[in-house]
Amino acid sequence: MKLNELRDNPGARHKSKRLGRGIGSGKGKTAGRGHKGQKSRSGVAIKGFEGGQMPLYRRLPKRGFKNIFSKHYQVVNLGRLQAAIDAGKLDAGQPIGVSEMIASGLVRKARDGVRLLAQGELTAKVAITVAGASAAAVAAVQGAGGTVTVAAAKEMAAAGAEGGPEADE
Repeated sequence: MKLNELRDNPGARHKSKRLGRGIGSGKGKTAGRGHKGQKSRSGVAIKGFEGGQMPLYRRLPKRGFKNIFSKHYQVVNLGRLQAAIDAGKLDAGQPIGVSEMIASGLVRKARDGVRLLAQGELTAKVAITVAGASAAAVAAVQGAGGTVTVAAAKEMAAAGAEGGPEADE
């Protein structure tokens, strides 16, 4: 093979339609745009326009608001935590924080911290540091002989970003 023999695979490139190039092309005269009117012209932008009638998005009442201060926690259930310990991804003997959960694949990103919920069963004795935990999850961990430390969410997110286990405590 030589450089002058290089070419695309057949069908890799499509020829562009040549619009408005005579009646024999099949796309002559109006170039497939129909006849006259705003849509046949260039620069059309009429997404929500209803011909002067009050558009639907303005007829409907406004409702609710978006709280810009709301927290977005990552959720970890006890069952998934136990599964990670059983699979050897987490060491039950060591304290478990956000960075360990990220390293084990339980959590992808720290966001505003990790919240521990009680779905599933935990049998291992673990020391967990999280940004939040349900009362049932705390009771289940303590029932298995472990401890749950609820740290401030900002500290947890910073610890997850740094990735150091000493920042988790």
